[in-house]
Amino acid sequence: MRLGIMLRHFDQHEGGVKVYTREIVRSLIEQNRQHEIVLLFRNRQRLGTYRGVDGVQEVLLEGGPILLWDQIKVPRAVDKLGIDVLFNPKYSIPLRAKCKTSWVCHGLDWYAMPQASPLLDRMSHKYLVPRYVTKADALISVSAVTTDHLQKYLSVPRERIHTIYSGLSDGFRTRLSPEQLEQVRQRFSLPPRFLLYCGAIYPPKNFTRLIQAYAKVGPAQGMPLVIAGGGNRYLSAHELDEPKRQNIAEWVKWPGWIENKDLPAFYQLADGLLLPSLYESVGMPIMEAMSCGCPVLTSDRFGTKEIAGDAALLVDPESVDAIAAGIDQLLNDRELRTAKIAAGEARARQFTWTHTASELLRVLESL
Repeated sequence: MRLGIMLRHFDQHEGGVKVYTREIVRSLIEQNRQHEIVLLFRNRQRLGTYRGVDGVQEVLLEGGPILLWDQIKVPRAVDKLGIDVLFNPKYSIPLRAKCKTSWVCHGLDWYAMPQASPLLDRMSHKYLVPRYVTKADALISVSAVTTDHLQKYLSVPRERIHTIYSGLSDGFRTRLSPEQLEQVRQRFSLPPRFLLYCGAIYPPKNFTRLIQAYAKVGPAQGMPLVIAGGGNRYLSAHELDEPKRQNIAEWVKWPGWIENKDLPAFYQLADGLLLPSLYESVGMPIMEAMSCGCPVLTSDRFGTKEIAGDAALLVDPESVDAIAAGIDQLLNDRELRTAKIAAGEARARQFTWTHTASELLRVLESL
């Protein structure tokens, strides 16, 4: 099989999808023993990423608007390169591709919360995504919630959906030494103790309620909040000022986007992760925090509940008081903290990129 992989979104914003793409490509290459893997790049600077790796060919389809790249350049390359199966780690697929196709659905928040997406995205989701769904021979869903939503919102037959959980990067499984942790603390000017929010900020993240809840509990207990990564991705510029509106700006620290190599230290230093999202299909920070021994507070619905199970403290994300009570419990109930940390570490061991890639390869080989 000649397996083509679309990699234009290697150049998109940082976040879970980019981590997924990097890790799934690495794991597929490591496990591959018999297939030819053709990596389709849009950015010339990406060439050489996998140079010299057996069974891997890098191809540059340079530049151009996204739709032109997806719908014209890629199908031409598919024909020219003799690709048998085309895979995209993010949604979209060439509608004219003559080979078998598959793409990954990382969640349908744009259907569950349409008001929380930019207008251009809503148009794409209304007119293009249904066509990508119809074209694909197999849809890879990252959670049971996503699988249910594919059936509910897009009427996808269950037999065409394959639920395969994301993995967890190995760096989150290693405990760092006190000296290593202290180096990270000093480099990012982190306080001695803190609560952690990890991720970009956009409407489904529920950032305003998180800050309002934290304001009721954190400062009174001398516990700062560190926002790792928290820039406005879309429609949430006003939310960045919520700490000022709550008169707690001095308690909220903004170190910026944190690279994956430094994130394990943040989790291991933190007193807890706060992720009371209104919608997540998975919530990778939950998996990462649990693996690092960091107790988690998250939402009692959608993918956060599915991924965390009984290994996190679940709260109603629409209730500021419920979030605040949960934060207080997470900080002060030692028995609960101990139980959630142990359960979280056990839960996180179930998620590996080796398993994710193996299951994905099995689906692609069956097409």
